[in-house]
Amino acid sequence: MIAPLLLTSEDAVMGKTRDGLTAKQMHFARCVASGMSQAEAYREAFDVVAGGRTATHREAASRLMARADIKARVDALIAQRERSILASALSDRERVLGKLRQWTDSAEPADGNKIRAAELLGKSVGMFRDVIETSDSKSSEELLAELETMLESVDDSPETPDESGKAPDRSIMH
Repeated sequence: MIAPLLLTSEDAVMGKTRDGLTAKQMHFARCVASGMSQAEAYREAFDVVAGGRTATHREAASRLMARADIKARVDALIAQRERSILASALSDRERVLGKLRQWTDSAEPADGNKIRAAELLGKSVGMFRDVIETSDSKSSEELLAELETMLESVDDSPETPDESGKAPDRSIMH
């Protein structure tokens, strides 16, 4: 037998749920957690009549979200949804990998499904990723010569205007 939910007399009078939120506040939290804007969630949860000032709705929604208990509930609902999505994705992955393993083991040697199953299984664990390595290797002598060429091309004079008032031409630098 399931034990009945025990509410204090204050909860019953105030109409609050077990976590201290009213039904409308809980509905607001669910709407925000589902992706609605705060103002949309406020209008949805608090049965706001059409034609009201949207600025008022935004302000009221902002005040609700500033409350620690409502913000915590929204965060908890979002975290719960993310855990559910992750669990579903992991379950799907395990189901697919199990089927691929089964087909790999039970297919006939001449069966193309066996090869395809093995290929998909390998892809799922990252076995067939193309890795392209490029390296521009130069010897230390080549690097030294290149550095010396760069240094020779740099003028060591400061960038101050000469007698004509023009700054020295640095266009040869890269």
